[in-house]
Amino acid sequence: MVDVPVTGDGGADDWRPLLDDLEDRRRTARSMGGSEKLARRRDSGSLDARARIGHLLDPGSFVELGTLVGRVPADGLVAGSGEIEGRPVMVGAEDFTVLGGSIGAGSSAKRFRISELAELDRIPLVMLLEGAGHRPPLPDEPEPGRAPTDLIQQARLSGRVPLVTGVLGASAGHGALVAPMSDFSVMTLDASIFTAGPPVVKASLGEEVSTHDLGGPEVAVTSGLIHNVAADDRSALDDLRTYLSYFPSSAWSHPPRREGGDTGPRRLDELLDIVPRDSSMAYDVRGVVSALVDDGRFFPVQPGFGDSMVCALAHLGGEPVAVVANQPQVLAGAIDVDAAEKAAHFVTVADSFHLPLVFLTDNPGMLAGAASERAGILRAGARMFAAQTQARTVKLQVTLRKAYGFGSLAMSMVSFDSQTASYALPGVTLGAMGSRGAADAVGADAGTAEALREAEVRAVYRSAGRLGFDEVIDPRDLRNVLLAGLSRGLSRRQVAPEPAARVAITP
Repeated sequence: MVDVPVTGDGGADDWRPLLDDLEDRRRTARSMGGSEKLARRRDSGSLDARARIGHLLDPGSFVELGTLVGRVPADGLVAGSGEIEGRPVMVGAEDFTVLGGSIGAGSSAKRFRISELAELDRIPLVMLLEGAGHRPPLPDEPEPGRAPTDLIQQARLSGRVPLVTGVLGASAGHGALVAPMSDFSVMTLDASIFTAGPPVVKASLGEEVSTHDLGGPEVAVTSGLIHNVAADDRSALDDLRTYLSYFPSSAWSHPPRREGGDTGPRRLDELLDIVPRDSSMAYDVRGVVSALVDDGRFFPVQPGFGDSMVCALAHLGGEPVAVVANQPQVLAGAIDVDAAEKAAHFVTVADSFHLPLVFLTDNPGMLAGAASERAGILRAGARMFAAQTQARTVKLQVTLRKAYGFGSLAMSMVSFDSQTASYALPGVTLGAMGSRGAADAVGADAGTAEALREAEVRAVYRSAGRLGFDEVIDPRDLRNVLLAGLSRGLSRRQVAPEPAARVAITP
């Protein structure tokens, strides 16, 4: 038996100079841009980078990485790991109070490291942006040599772990590029995002433009770059937490079930009032979604883009699901370019992380017309169709009133498209095109036109008679049949999940 001394000769006093030095270095790094800049932040109502991380993560869970990197505090990027609702995540927050949140060699390495750890540990990566992009080397700082870039590593995360981004101020250049690579992005009302800021635009193009007009929410949402907009920092960070709550930590796990509350069967008597029987009448499909899902709650994704399509995350019987619904309130539910591209991305993300898809179909097809063709409707529609038909997650499809042409394929209505369940409400009208368009196309007389109209009305039963749908259902039974279909579909989870394998070329 060996006796091990409890203390060394010098005891704790020998450590004190080293510990004091370490604490001084940490204090300097955590001082960020200094008390004056931080005070101005607080006075403006904005959170600083560390406060943003504090609001995003569970209290006390943040463990910093690379605190002492760089020649300025944290090299302008606060990074590390923490937890959201008890689940680990990696996070990086650009610190605008330090050299405008610009990226140096140290912070570039940190960006790569947290992306690398997100992949290795199979946990989400959250990026909080407010920075000016790459900065030139500081005086006496060596020029950067060959080194890995974080964008390469972030691209490797795609479809493997959730990657989400908050734009919480002006974001430019290299740093901004993570946003379009993300599964989900949210920006605040006073934020902006662009390839290069107004000074660069003026110098290179002679164009004078404000930060807001160059890359504010109206521009970023209209272009489809940013998914959602929040009022302020806290609201944006709350949205990131909410979004991640529907997803597993990685593609190697299943989405987390939510217990309790409204998870059981119930009749939807209100649906008879929400959905007009006349297929030419508009209504808000969000009312159908609210009636259908647990507790009437859902999280819309890209609500300001592609308005004729509603994409939303919700729970059905306690299970996270991704809802794709035509919006008859806009373009009668026709699928335009923006709606198709929005749905294609949403479906691919849901499939990547094994969220069941719920399609609510009510559209007259892809949007026709010269402007739509010039915008590329066939290619965008094909992209949406490819995304949903290649999806291997559980797919539940319901046709509410009408489905015509290629729009029905994009909405997963047509048979033999790997649906776990496919339903229609009585009175649904179907076909390659509407009866009026068909009559005009063939130059039909009045009698033939009436016959085409009658055939259109009876189409749902003709289709059901050949098992075109699994069943024609009473609208009031919609939730219950979908709960049954979902429960059956989830029985496929008898093996460990893996990332989706995709080899097709996206249209």
